[in-house]
Amino acid sequence: MHLTPDQLVAEFHDAVMELYFARKRITLLEEENAALKARLAQAGTAPETGAEAEAGAEAEAGAEAEAGAARVAPAGG
Repeated sequence: MHLTPDQLVAEFHDAVMELYFARKRITLLEEENAALKARLAQAGTAPETGAEAEAGAEAEAGAEAEAGAARVAPAGG
């Protein structure tokens, strides 16, 4: 695929703009994350580490799946 110099400049400009907005979004998400962590700390709940959160989510998902299977299964066979 061959691009003219004007097309290359336009593609570069688009990439720069995408990067700008991505960085802006990252900054907003980091601020939101910090605010949520502060809210958790204020509530007296320590935030979980990644491994603890993942293990807790897996256990919760397993419990929900078992509860869902119990609701679907006919009572008394």
